[in-house]
Amino acid sequence: MVKKVFMGMAIILALAAVGQGLQDETVPSLKDVEPFAYCAIAHKGPLSDMSGVIGQLIQAMQSQNLFSAIRGPMVGIYPEDPSQTDSSDLSWEVGFIVTAQAEPGPPLVKKVWDHPTVASIVHIGPYNRSGETIGRLMAWMKAGGYAADGPLLERYLNNPMQVKPEELRTEMWIPCAKK
Repeated sequence: MVKKVFMGMAIILALAAVGQGLQDETVPSLKDVEPFAYCAIAHKGPLSDMSGVIGQLIQAMQSQNLFSAIRGPMVGIYPEDPSQTDSSDLSWEVGFIVTAQAEPGPPLVKKVWDHPTVASIVHIGPYNRSGETIGRLMAWMKAGGYAADGPLLERYLNNPMQVKPEELRTEMWIPCAKK
């Protein structure tokens, strides 16, 4: 009897949570974001350079004793649309969210993400298929009367060395403003 009551309470709580606006992260939505600092390494060239650039990032952060300053996931910032830019001219950054007090030196730069409203979606699957999800997010923004107002930011939510490619989770943010 106690077990049935407990299960009934769990179902009621779950339904109440759904009623409170919990949503599927793979569906586009607007999100309010507080400013945060990130430490990154900038790169110009194709996205196929990513693993080498991440290696440079890790080596520089290690040599500068910055691992203790990490406060969030690895991020990638893409000011240009890879489908519209020659790969050799593509500029992008990869880094980590860090404390405001972090003081990285070259080749690292410290920046602040200060875009308060973003269109957000979570891509599940291999990184090389993320363009489809970005396309869905852009279409959703356009249909809602929003325009991009800053670079794409990707938050890498799990480690590609520890999960299968089809299980990778990448949260994507595009700063936006009502047209």
